[in-house]
Amino acid sequence: MGARSGVWVGLLAFGLAACTTVPESESNRGNDASTAITADSDQESEVRRRARLRTELAAGYYGQRNVQVALDELRQAVAIDSSYAPAHGLLGLIYMDVGDMQRAEASFGRAMTLTPNDSELNNNYGWFLCQTGRAQRAFEFFNRAVRNPLYRTPARPMHNAGICALRINDEPAAEGYFQRALQAEPNNPVALFNLSEMYFKRKELERAQRLSQQLLRLYDPNAQTLWLGLRIERALGNRDNEASLGSQLRRRFPAAPETTLLMNGRFGE
Repeated sequence: MGARSGVWVGLLAFGLAACTTVPESESNRGNDASTAITADSDQESEVRRRARLRTELAAGYYGQRNVQVALDELRQAVAIDSSYAPAHGLLGLIYMDVGDMQRAEASFGRAMTLTPNDSELNNNYGWFLCQTGRAQRAFEFFNRAVRNPLYRTPARPMHNAGICALRINDEPAAEGYFQRALQAEPNNPVALFNLSEMYFKRKELERAQRLSQQLLRLYDPNAQTLWLGLRIERALGNRDNEASLGSQLRRRFPAAPETTLLMNGRFGE
């Protein structure tokens, strides 16, 4: 299988943005009976249709990192229909992204009141709680997210829960969540990376190597995945593999901190 480009976008485990998801339109979710109205159905009111279209526009702008326009669209959406949960959920994501945690809390709270069983919303709210120092409470929402058997991406809340568990130094819980993520999605890159790193630190080198090699085989590497793989191969005494990964790291990511560590021979960091 060839490498998948762009897979690292949004994966916290690799130093980027939060592991959250822009809420889907109501026609695609199927998570809560109160919102399961098909977009082109006669049941959808004109008010709801206008709020939905504004929210979909906002999601597009947010995906382009045009945050202010996205916020403007969402404010119009909730002014049109204050009971439209996806607009409040997306407001929560954006406010969290820009560091306005008070508004994010209020927006997520409103969305959760409207659609408490929505899986993506539970995942996103769990991540918000983890980001704001409430990891133990976050696990409730990550686990709630995967209760819906129709949820299409159950690995996401599980790897988010694993990252959250690592933040409070609960490695047994983290390992369990990452394993559950791999059960749902055997090639989940966040789980592969974090489990490989955990096994490496525990000197379970063959297990670490298997996951690291799977990760590097399936996805375009970044500095962190190359650095982890290099150190695993070094610990196993596989000098040719170590040299190959080191060459890639220097060539592809010359300015990365991991490359500096390599050049200075600081393999324990």
